[in-house]
Amino acid sequence: MEAKQLVIERESPWGFDKTVELLTSESERRNWMIPATHDLKASLAKAGKEVRPVKVLEICKPEYSGKLLEKSDERIVSVVMPCRISVYIKEDNSTYVAFLDGLGLAAGLPENVREVMVAASDEVNDIIDSVFLS
Repeated sequence: MEAKQLVIERESPWGFDKTVELLTSESERRNWMIPATHDLKASLAKAGKEVRPVKVLEICKPEYSGKLLEKSDERIVSVVMPCRISVYIKEDNSTYVAFLDGLGLAAGLPENVREVMVAASDEVNDIIDSVFLS
């Protein structure tokens, strides 16, 4: 991974549906809430556009989000909340997972924000590692 890379992409060892299922169950097992799952293929189909499967899992852990929203000056980071994990199929028919790199994203932000964003990003990475190794 490059130091300034903001989005990390990894190829999943599983198919699309199983990757979504495993990420969902592992996130919940680690006490992350999933307030929404966006099926972008289905949404775009309603507009007459056909794309390969893409689902975006919105995951939230109140322990982290609460710390980021406590101070008025730090609420600006709400634009990247909740954390998102994208699962999609590319033209090679393989399934991929993408997520934001909290360290790269938080550079230059207040210390509290950096610490929380990096901790959340590290935990999302651990969730993905756990799923890929299962």
